[in-house]
Amino acid sequence: MTNTDEAPEFDEPEPDQLGEDDYTEPDHRLQIDPDLVAEPPHPVNWNLLTAEQAEAEWAELDRWVSWLRHTYGLPASVLPPFWHRHPELVWELSALHIHWLYAYDPEQTGSAHSGWHRDFADTRVRLRDWVAASGTRLDRDRPTRQTSWPGEDPAPAIEDVVIADRDEDFRVFVEADIARRQEAEDAFFADLAAGDHDERDR
Repeated sequence: MTNTDEAPEFDEPEPDQLGEDDYTEPDHRLQIDPDLVAEPPHPVNWNLLTAEQAEAEWAELDRWVSWLRHTYGLPASVLPPFWHRHPELVWELSALHIHWLYAYDPEQTGSAHSGWHRDFADTRVRLRDWVAASGTRLDRDRPTRQTSWPGEDPAPAIEDVVIADRDEDFRVFVEADIARRQEAEDAFFADLAAGDHDERDR
């Protein structure tokens, strides 16, 4: 005799029996990024980075800024695609990134996260000011206007440049920055070597 009080049994489908409409493709931005794992925080002085250091810092900051943009839905008026072309934005975002690393370091207290978000709110206000002053936009960019002081040459005229591919522009920009730093390093060590040679000839 069948017990009608028992709940009916249903066979759960095997994974390979699921249809295309039975699941939703996860958002790739919610996946764990191995490049954003916790690491010991460290200050970054962009004026003093070697070519090798700059290459690593550019890559790390770009990954984090991309995560920040998607996670918080930041518009171009706060975080424009060509932020890398503007030192004021680079320094501001780099400081925010370092602050984030410290706030989410495993050794920090639980309140550090809230402190970062409070500072993040202040930073967004400053970012809006920097973006408005620089004139950079979603699909085009121009150098930040510079005010010439008395006795200085007039600032060169600036024009908007339409940029169709942000990632390619970032790659070219970073390569040029690394090459400039490498050239300065090579010149520095060449001068040192020349000085050592002169000392030996005396």
